[in-house]
Amino acid sequence: MKDNKKVVYWLLTGCALIFIMVVVGGITRLTNSGLSISNYKLIQGIVPPMNQQEWVDAFELYKQYPEYQKLHYHFNLEDFKGIYFWEWIHRVIGRLIGVVFIIPFLYFLFTKQLTKSTIRKAILLLCLGGFQGFMGWYMVKSGLVDRPSVSHYRLAAHLMTAFITFAYSFWVALDIIYKNKLKPSVPSMKKWIWVGMIILILQITWGAFVAGLDAGFIHNSWPLMAEGKWIHETVYIELKPVWKNFIAGKSGVQFVHRYLAFFVVAAILIIWSKAKKLALTRAQKNGVNLLVFIVCIQFLLGVFTLIYQVPVWLGVTHQVGAFCLLAAMTFVLHRFSK
Repeated sequence: MKDNKKVVYWLLTGCALIFIMVVVGGITRLTNSGLSISNYKLIQGIVPPMNQQEWVDAFELYKQYPEYQKLHYHFNLEDFKGIYFWEWIHRVIGRLIGVVFIIPFLYFLFTKQLTKSTIRKAILLLCLGGFQGFMGWYMVKSGLVDRPSVSHYRLAAHLMTAFITFAYSFWVALDIIYKNKLKPSVPSMKKWIWVGMIILILQITWGAFVAGLDAGFIHNSWPLMAEGKWIHETVYIELKPVWKNFIAGKSGVQFVHRYLAFFVVAAILIIWSKAKKLALTRAQKNGVNLLVFIVCIQFLLGVFTLIYQVPVWLGVTHQVGAFCLLAAMTFVLHRFSK
């Protein structure tokens, strides 16, 4: 039987692993661990240093790069081991995702358990996964030249590739789960859900900009950016020309991320209000209700993450919230499209 339950379990396992990778990636970022491994070895990199001499060699390599020289110059070997762990586990999970996607795909392909449509979608998934791995190394390279941090543009591209790969994997799984439960799409709802999806993707992108620029550590008040001010003056004077502040200035990207949050909430409330007027399936109704619940939680997480100046656990939880919100939006879009 083609596109059977085993195929669904395979796709959902991939989704779960991408989720875990995003969580570990968030911890890696917030603990400044991402540049601790400055080389890339596809096979050998799976095994961490196994003895004292190998740890010393890895630490000596780390010392040759800007993060140690400009930021972590006070680190000893034990400090280095702490940050090495998170980057190593992040990379291992990335390799595991590759294995989990490729090996079962080949098995399902050769045993003819996939429809032609699913084969095409799976090939696209493999391409997305490969591109995600490339973007990870491309991001790391930007922090090994002359500054102790990665490009926030490359960080955003790396994160968004992971989110998009997850969303598409989930979509393909939903295609199979609901293949016998199709109903006419609702064009008016689909339009608004797409609007919400686009705003959410923009919000997640600017969240990555905030993370890449450490912009969450400034203007730690809410709802005002500073005492008596909705817009801090540094939003538009930090960089020249003015527009550059909103993609590369700390105050500017935080400003965009702050106020895009209101647009995300508004878009989802519009979806919810319009859905209430329709005769919905249980899946549609539950999806929309879950979407509203998650966006409320995520909004509060964002506020507390800002106020408490991005403690690791809150920062990671906020990133997980974005992931869950994207999953819920993907589910709702699917259920109102097919």
